[in-house]
Amino acid sequence: MFLVIAEKPSVSQALAKVLSAGEREDGYLAGKGCIVSWCLGHLAGYVSPEFYDSRYEKWEFADLPIVPERWELSVAKDKKKQFAVLKKLLNRNDLDYVVNACDAGREGELIFKRVYDLSGSKIPVKRLWISSMEDSAIREGFASMKDGKEYENLCEASVCRAKADWLIGMNATRAFTTKYYKQLTVGRVQTPTLAMLVERQDAIDGFVKEAYYKVTVEGDGIRAVSGNIKDEAESIALAETCNGKSAVISKVEKNKKKNLPPKLYDLTTLQREANRFFGYTAQETLRELQELYEARLVTYPRTDSQYITADMEQTALDLLELLPELLPFLQGEPIGKNVGRIINNDKVSDHHALLPTKEALEQDFEELTERQRNIFLLIGQRLAQAVSGECIYEEIAVTVQCEGHKFFAKGKAKVQPGFKGIEDAFRNAVQKGKSQDKNSADDSVSIPEGLHEGMEIAEIRAESSRHYTAPPKAYSEDTLLAAMERAGNQDFEEGTEKKGLGTPATRASIIEKLVSSGYAKRSGKQILPTEDGKELIAVLPEYLKSAAMTAEWENKLLLMEKGQMDSRKFLQEITDLIDTVLEGCSTISGEEQSRFRQRESIGTCPVCGNPVYEGKKNFYCSSRECSFSLWKENRYLSSMKKLVDKGMAVDLLEKGRTHVKDLYSQKTGRTFTADLLMNVEDGRVNFSLEFPKKKGKGKGTGK
Repeated sequence: MFLVIAEKPSVSQALAKVLSAGEREDGYLAGKGCIVSWCLGHLAGYVSPEFYDSRYEKWEFADLPIVPERWELSVAKDKKKQFAVLKKLLNRNDLDYVVNACDAGREGELIFKRVYDLSGSKIPVKRLWISSMEDSAIREGFASMKDGKEYENLCEASVCRAKADWLIGMNATRAFTTKYYKQLTVGRVQTPTLAMLVERQDAIDGFVKEAYYKVTVEGDGIRAVSGNIKDEAESIALAETCNGKSAVISKVEKNKKKNLPPKLYDLTTLQREANRFFGYTAQETLRELQELYEARLVTYPRTDSQYITADMEQTALDLLELLPELLPFLQGEPIGKNVGRIINNDKVSDHHALLPTKEALEQDFEELTERQRNIFLLIGQRLAQAVSGECIYEEIAVTVQCEGHKFFAKGKAKVQPGFKGIEDAFRNAVQKGKSQDKNSADDSVSIPEGLHEGMEIAEIRAESSRHYTAPPKAYSEDTLLAAMERAGNQDFEEGTEKKGLGTPATRASIIEKLVSSGYAKRSGKQILPTEDGKELIAVLPEYLKSAAMTAEWENKLLLMEKGQMDSRKFLQEITDLIDTVLEGCSTISGEEQSRFRQRESIGTCPVCGNPVYEGKKNFYCSSRECSFSLWKENRYLSSMKKLVDKGMAVDLLEKGRTHVKDLYSQKTGRTFTADLLMNVEDGRVNFSLEFPKKKGKGKGTGK
């Protein structure tokens, strides 16, 4: 008898189907000789600091650093029922072993380890490692399981990553928050990503556009442009000099060039393309991709490889035979069979590149959402492009000479579309004919045939035009993902395997955290830093904002996965960094600490007499030693569908009462008017109502 634990119920059902475990029980599926159950993502996480010591409930700089001697885990409240099921199963006496069938990657190891450790189980562990949810892949995976001990290094790297994030997040966040009297959240990967957003925005805000000028000459179907001219008068004079004069084509250069087909998709490249084509966020793409994976339509999502292995050659050839049926827009398009260019064993570590599956042909595509269909189409057409021919084109450069000045025209013509034919067919299918040629330059125009050197243009029309230098572009999800992937590259030696901020599996969640925390915002396709985000980056030291340092940590985690980095040394570097953070915070001047406290007071604290300020959720006393807080949403007023607004808070602080006209009565279903009275005892706020005399007196009390 063996137990299988997957990451999600949907994956468990697919595994159970192959294992013939169709008997439904509470929290698991049973079959002959096996049980299949599931986690619900991360069932458990490291406890917060106050679990270790109650004094950590109040944030004090003097209590830092917080470094647990023994790391404790706790189960999320909404997942305790499923954990109880898993704990009971893991401690059954009739089990020979348990199979870790969580997602085949670093996070999957962590999810399983936490459940296994918390259960107290000692039964042997085997590892199911698959890259597809196809029945054949699942059967093959169960037939070739390895001992869980062979993944100990990967597991240790996952634990160290989680501990590092906790240590930096808890200590640096508390350190800067207590010093600046403002909630300042610091993250190991989140902070340098935010720093890139702020740096780009600063460059945009500080950009001063400069004018430059060009002269365009036209005649006999030719349109050529001068180089950039700084002086407007010079540009106008040149146009006047050439206008109406004859010109000669002094040079015609033709060069055949080629574009190589693209590689297959890894997760990051797919997220970028989905954002570029359809405007999907990285998180949306990952979510839909996971659904496609669990539906057996595509292979494992969280891959960082753009190649397949040599033993998959026939699989790729079989898929190519199916593609025109899966993707109708490819019918009639010549699809190559150059599978060799997508094979590279050395560049496939845990998982190969994203591919559609053979089972996709049997699926009902009508049941897919529009996003899922679009993402599937992307993956399928990319395989077709990657094995097809090169795009060969002729590049033409023409030099026109007039009155001793040179003007230039360039253009290109496809000789052999190759993989570009598939790309165009895909664009026409999903974007209704809209196309964009990333290889075309601003001045690239159609060049007439038959041009030759010495050819004369009898009469030229010339005009001057003004242009302006452009600021850097704000990050989109596409370009931010690319920047995260490249971050710190220049600081690595050639041949270093992994670079960048985060991993393909985590970059989407980092972006979402920045948005949900209020440090970044979306504006159309753009991702911009907020004022809070700019303020945070302004006070943090360079080393916490350093993409190179964070990328180096990611590389060390990879080395740890390979057994080439000691976990204790890694965590010691993290704790040393925290010491550096605290040392730096201890030297922050009093004036600097007050940079965020220059705000308008709305009243005086009834407990200690210090100014009261407005926060996002409450009106709070400016003294950190005082516990007074007037919450905008509170228990007493919630039944009356009322929030405490700024005007009400000003009245309550000044007079202890405020007149409210739109309180809701659950009994009558109508609104009513009353005075809200505030009484403060030992720092606790108590409310009561006083009704206008003409309607009779009445009071109610509450907290």
